[in-house]
Amino acid sequence: MTTLKILALAASTAFLSSGNIPESLSTKSTVESHLPAQKVTLIPANAIKDNKIQVALLLDTSNSMDGLIDQAKSRLWNIVNTLTTLKYNGKAPQIEIALYEYGNDGIRDENYIRQVAPLTQDLDLISEKLFALRTNGGSEYCGAVIRDASANLNWDSNDKSMKLIYIAGNEAFNQGKINYKDVVPKAKDKNIYTNTIFCGSREEGIQTFWQNGASLGGGKYFNIDSDRKVLYIETPYDSKISECNAKLNDTYIYYGNHGSEYRLKQITQDKNAESQSASNLVERAVAKSKKNAYKNDHWDLVDKAEKDAGFIANVKESELPAELKGKSKEEIQKTITAKSAARDKIQKEIEELSKKRQSYIDGEMKKRGNDDSDDLGKAIERSIVELAKKNGYSL
Repeated sequence: MTTLKILALAASTAFLSSGNIPESLSTKSTVESHLPAQKVTLIPANAIKDNKIQVALLLDTSNSMDGLIDQAKSRLWNIVNTLTTLKYNGKAPQIEIALYEYGNDGIRDENYIRQVAPLTQDLDLISEKLFALRTNGGSEYCGAVIRDASANLNWDSNDKSMKLIYIAGNEAFNQGKINYKDVVPKAKDKNIYTNTIFCGSREEGIQTFWQNGASLGGGKYFNIDSDRKVLYIETPYDSKISECNAKLNDTYIYYGNHGSEYRLKQITQDKNAESQSASNLVERAVAKSKKNAYKNDHWDLVDKAEKDAGFIANVKESELPAELKGKSKEEIQKTITAKSAARDKIQKEIEELSKKRQSYIDGEMKKRGNDDSDDLGKAIERSIVELAKKNGYSL
């Protein structure tokens, strides 16, 4: 039934129930013919906004937090992979991540806070900035950094989007002139949930108001051992996924004035992930296989052509890499089509291997009885799943 027909029937029902119906109006069709003209606004399907999952990571980079930063480096791609498992009404949401640091004397701000990266789908940028963080002693003002993140990031207006702040640190939550009791509820009023991760004992985190911050923010409170080394379990599938990752990189074709720089950044972030562990590189490769998470249309012709079908017809030769210069538009399109098909095949292979890998890891964890729930990544993963279910998302 069309939207217009539904509106007409609704109006008919209201008219009939009013009791002011002339006796001559004995049928529904007659009633409809006497209805006053209604202004009908039809919403185009493409005007319906896609859901987003937006996550802002607020990390304490004071002197004692080297372990926290190391855990963040090791768990970034695990967090991304958790986000990619979520769906709303069967559709995978877009994923955006932002990064802040606070409590660092090297930051030229009265509250010692800095927006390192805005909410973005450029996950290589987040990785690059995360690996560039350095600790330095300072004063940790949680209220100030939450206020900045909740007010200045480009949070989505869609009520069905998930908007999450994760703040991690080890000093009292109530330091500084900006009162967290004022800013956290204001963030919640905008459907931005504040989750707190205290680096220390659970009881100390409660006494220093980290639990209260999460309670006011509608989020979860966790405590972690920030100096604990992240547990990795090698699997029989890791080497194959790494091989697929190398093949996947070969399907990217850069364009634009800075395309080659972004292409190099992709390779660099592979190396950064591997510097943490071989397993971390595998987690990154799995994230790169998820189209709703790892998008590079700002520098990759394959992603750009998928997003904008008319782009290739209008692209300037000066924006193309050397291997495509001098080729016709038809030849360029043929190359992109082939790369796209190869990428789809590799991504599906990684997806299948990652399922087997995760089953293996789950089995090993069960046999060993290990609990790695008190590191940064696992704390975020558990809370994301719990909050997602509360907001109508499914795994």
